[in-house]
Amino acid sequence: MMQPLKQHQGLWKTVSTKLRRTAKIWLPATVVAGCVVGLRSMGLLQTWELSTLDSFFRTRPTEAVDDRIVIVGVREEDLQKYGWPFRDRTLAQLLQKIQTTQPRAIGLDIYRDVPVLNGHDELVQAFRTMPNLIGIQQMPDDPDWQGVAPPPELDRLGQVGFNNVVYDSDRKIRRALLYWFDEHRQKHRSFSMKLALLYLKEKGIQEEGAKHDRKQLQLGSAVFQRFRGSDGVYVNADAGGYQILSNFRGGAGHFRTVSMQDVMSGKVSTAQLRDRIVLIGSLAPSLKDYSATPFTGSINHPPEHVAGVEIQANFISDILSAVLDNRTQLKSWNESIDCLWILAWALIGTGVSWRLRLPQRNLVAVFALGSGLVGICYGLFLAGWIVPLIPAAIALLASSTAVIAAIAHSEEELKRSKEFLYRVINSIPDPVFVKDSQHRWIVLNEAYSKLLGKPIEEIIEKSDHEVFPEHEADVFWQQDDLVLRYESEREHEEEFTDTNGTTYKIATKRSLHKDAAGNLFLVGVIRDITQRKTIEEKLRQTAEELSQSNAELRLSQDRLNYIANHDALTGLPNRILLYERISEVLITAKASHQIFALMFLDLDGFKQINDTLGHAIGDLLLQAVAKRLTGCLRTSDIVARLGGDEFVVLLPIIPDTNNVTQVARKILSTLSQAFAISGETLSVTTSIGIALFPEHGNQLESLMERADEAMYHAKKTGKNRFAFADQIPVEHLEILPDR
Repeated sequence: MMQPLKQHQGLWKTVSTKLRRTAKIWLPATVVAGCVVGLRSMGLLQTWELSTLDSFFRTRPTEAVDDRIVIVGVREEDLQKYGWPFRDRTLAQLLQKIQTTQPRAIGLDIYRDVPVLNGHDELVQAFRTMPNLIGIQQMPDDPDWQGVAPPPELDRLGQVGFNNVVYDSDRKIRRALLYWFDEHRQKHRSFSMKLALLYLKEKGIQEEGAKHDRKQLQLGSAVFQRFRGSDGVYVNADAGGYQILSNFRGGAGHFRTVSMQDVMSGKVSTAQLRDRIVLIGSLAPSLKDYSATPFTGSINHPPEHVAGVEIQANFISDILSAVLDNRTQLKSWNESIDCLWILAWALIGTGVSWRLRLPQRNLVAVFALGSGLVGICYGLFLAGWIVPLIPAAIALLASSTAVIAAIAHSEEELKRSKEFLYRVINSIPDPVFVKDSQHRWIVLNEAYSKLLGKPIEEIIEKSDHEVFPEHEADVFWQQDDLVLRYESEREHEEEFTDTNGTTYKIATKRSLHKDAAGNLFLVGVIRDITQRKTIEEKLRQTAEELSQSNAELRLSQDRLNYIANHDALTGLPNRILLYERISEVLITAKASHQIFALMFLDLDGFKQINDTLGHAIGDLLLQAVAKRLTGCLRTSDIVARLGGDEFVVLLPIIPDTNNVTQVARKILSTLSQAFAISGETLSVTTSIGIALFPEHGNQLESLMERADEAMYHAKKTGKNRFAFADQIPVEHLEILPDR
């Protein structure tokens, strides 16, 4: 319990020290990032962010024209020829001529809520015979505005979509509205959505909820993320209905366009319109159906407003391209990641500025980092991500400026601190040095200069590696670093070599100090301990000699103990050590109510081998038997030699008698295999008697006696078998034939 607590305390101490050491980086960065996030949340940066987003659209490589969409544009010359609004008969003729080319869908982006002059019946008939025709209406989005009603016949047929658009604060259109929910929560589809669905219908693609979120629209494999009020560069924007961030394909004149007169006069070929979405809408400036989009020019370029029919074409292309071409949809991070992104650039600004320090270098670095930030954001935009550029750039610039101001103040305070420290340490007789956080000497006293053998002017503003041997400089640097890192006082013994090559033993006490500007100073005071270390070394050598003598005595004692407790021939525990182990197992078994087994072994036929081949062969055979017994048992089991060819096996803490039976069979099988001894092939077997605690006795003597009796019974009834103390005989093991 105490160990994990100490580990947590040590970890917390390390983290706290690290946070204190890096506070000059993360603290101003956090404050700057917090201010920038606050400004952004109030919407004060949104205008700049929207302008930056528009510039990305305008500088993006020109995209190919979407060949699935063709616009039949109503131009000024068409108005002069056919008048405005068109007569119903004229509009019916236009629709019928387009329908003869077999387009996939026709979008009529012209209001027709009331009849216009003659030919109304013809127009109604055209509406009824064109299931691929979609008309428009404008939904009422203001209490004082009733909107524009749809063509009655198309409304009855369900072939109407709304053409309402969402304007940003700068009156630009950057979002597409796919669904509208009225006061009765009834869902209405947009003009562009209805036409896109008609086109996708032949491919078997229809609206469905996304698998991971049924409230998100999915068409085929494309999921259209619903716009939230604070997505991307927006702050508390109107997110009513179902909106998406539109990835505009182009500005004015981007889509293929044919004139109304050319269609009416038959100059447009069937191939130009077949299987396409044909949009009919105004391109005449006098009708004022124009709006600003991301492609509308900046201050340095004339405005390039886009006709409403072209905006609808962009929305349709956005949907179709995402579904059929896997074209990138615009998406954004959530607010938490945006905040971390801004904080990261603030940290980069403070970190780089503290490292470079000089204002000129910082200016170049900030410019380079700002360029990299723009490049990253532009690259992410090309990949479909809208990332906060302006807030990150402000955080980078503001954090760098704050650090540069802090450095200027710190340098002035450092100059005053050096002058004060020099006056103080020169009054101290011991060698004293003062270093900065880069391990450079900034102040030295005369005593230090005298000890080193160099004037102060030659070593000031240098580091240890420029003056001392490498191995000494490494030690000094490491000790300094520990004080700087953990901000704790340390005393350490080191070697110090002067310019004449004389090496001293020194004790250096290091401590950390800080001035009013937060500048850190490492102050070290040196004491010469060469004479003391010489005396200590002599005492240490004497202590080592005594320790070595004691170790030799302990080794001799351990050897004697081993000899007293182990069989000299086999190296197995002898009777003394065996009885100690049995006594220990008895105590444990009684306390835990466990069982253990004692196995008494006697070799069959050993005496004959010993008598015929000699004691030397017999001893080698006993050593081989001991090795086999040890090899076929667990490491927790104990094998001992009582004397002659008698062995005892102790099985401590066994689950049941089946385990004992398995071990006995394994021993019989192992020992019945032939032995190769000094060129002779010898065969012996063994008889085993088994006594169990507590079943056959609860004392050492009684267990040994019962196991011995069981062994003799096994030997009398045929040898090469085992017998339990209460089961005589139990089993006979078939032996291998003699070789």
